[in-house]
Amino acid sequence: MASPTLITPTTTKPNIIKSKLTLPTTTTTSQPRRRHFLSLAAAGILSPSFLLPATLARAAENEEYVKDAEEVISKIRNTINMDKTDPNVPAAVAELREASNSWVAKYRKEKDLLGRASFRDIYSALNAVSGHYISFGPTAPLPAKRKARILQEMETAEKALVRGR
Repeated sequence: MASPTLITPTTTKPNIIKSKLTLPTTTTTSQPRRRHFLSLAAAGILSPSFLLPATLARAAENEEYVKDAEEVISKIRNTINMDKTDPNVPAAVAELREASNSWVAKYRKEKDLLGRASFRDIYSALNAVSGHYISFGPTAPLPAKRKARILQEMETAEKALVRGR
């Protein structure tokens, strides 16, 4: 149980100990303020003159991605639309596998491309085509449902590329 003296407030003033240490006073107007300096520095760093080279490089990378993606899409379409009796099918499948491996190796590392719809659809189609030819051989025709799904993914990837996605 607590004592009553602890609960009731006291009327005496608390003892305040004043320090004998005096700090030198400085005027802040003669020295630049830290926030002001940081805002000026940020404005200088984020100015368009510094950002312009980055946006130009990113635009060039985007154009390269679109060109490479269109090439891979056309190779996929040409390969899966070939007649199963065509003697050039194994060579076309080998060429497609080489192109798909280089495309995936080049763009899988790019973090900003991983979220794009075009990348997702092309990657999915490449997996389906490569998986089929690895499992069943380069002369085995694609089943109709798989072929239709791959062609649909190619259409949506092309639409996404046109939209910049």
